[in-house]
Amino acid sequence: MIHSLLTKSRAFKKEQSGAAMVEFAIAIPCLLLVLAIIIEGTRFSFAHQTAASGLRDATRYVARVAPENPCNTADQNAANTQLRTDFDARVDEIVQFRMGTQNESVLPGGVTVTDVTPTLRCKTVDYSTTGISVVEVTATLQYQFIFGGAFGFFNDRRDGFAFSISDQSRIFGL
Repeated sequence: MIHSLLTKSRAFKKEQSGAAMVEFAIAIPCLLLVLAIIIEGTRFSFAHQTAASGLRDATRYVARVAPENPCNTADQNAANTQLRTDFDARVDEIVQFRMGTQNESVLPGGVTVTDVTPTLRCKTVDYSTTGISVVEVTATLQYQFIFGGAFGFFNDRRDGFAFSISDQSRIFGL
């Protein structure tokens, strides 16, 4: 009886038929995590590039159609309020259109534009007494992970995050 058990245990130790399956079962969660990170990184890069492109378009638009030099006005807050009143809706529309959120979305699911704000900045330089008018357009986006459950598998569940990007351009006026 003991001799037959020893013989079976030696045969079991030498058997290699299920080793590859066990190694695969150990490695597959790590491989899937790496794949999920690559996909999320690609989605984020695409969303960031698309938003930056929309912001560039919106900033160029405001730089071309804003009054020639709003920095000459005495009240900068009033000039900034006027800029927002005149261009806030149009800037938002340009960014939303560029990102495809009005019609058919070119963005991957889970990326939304939450706020787009134009702001007037007056920069002082040595060669000008009045300063240079610069418009800055800032967009805030909400990014939702599609593989949040995969990160939760490793006790690091993330639902998403918000990020802001901005672009500046000198105001040339009409």
